[in-house]
This record gives sequence, C-alpha cells and structure tokens, in this order.
Amino acid sequence: MRINLRVIPGSSRSDVEPGDPWRVHVHARPAEGKANEELLQILSHHFGVARCAVRILSGYASRNKTVEIDLEGTAMVKGT
Repeated sequence: MRINLRVIPGSSRSDVEPGDPWRVHVHARPAEGKANEELLQILSHHFGVARCAVRILSGYASRNKTVEIDLEGTAMVKGT
C-alpha cells in the first residue's frame, strides 16, 4: 500500500490523521533523520506491522512524502 502524507515535525503529539494527503504529527525535529525514523515507527504501530515493512519512497528531505507499507509480507505485531 502506498500513501502520500505530510509530516508535521516538532509537534506536541504523535498521531496519524487519514486523508488526502495523510497528516502525521511527530515529536522529533527534522535533524539527522530523527523525524523520519519516528514517522516510520508511528506508521508501523498504526498499521500493526513490523518497522521493516514501512519505507519512504520519496520526499526523504521534505515534509511531503510517499510511503510504502507492506501489509502482506510481514507478520503482524502482537498487542496492537
């Protein structure tokens, strides 16, 4: 599954808002890839997949990103 999203770094909350594009709030600032890493963690938790099943396809240095989530190829994370 591919989704287009807008990342809001430095937010007071971490959450996912579905839409077009999706909006994802992250605590981390966009320095040294920390916001991107937190984004991937948030999305993996939201979709209940392993962290390795989520990757950034485009927009690594931008707030607007395209992300791919492998919903079929990984075991679901237990407890979500």
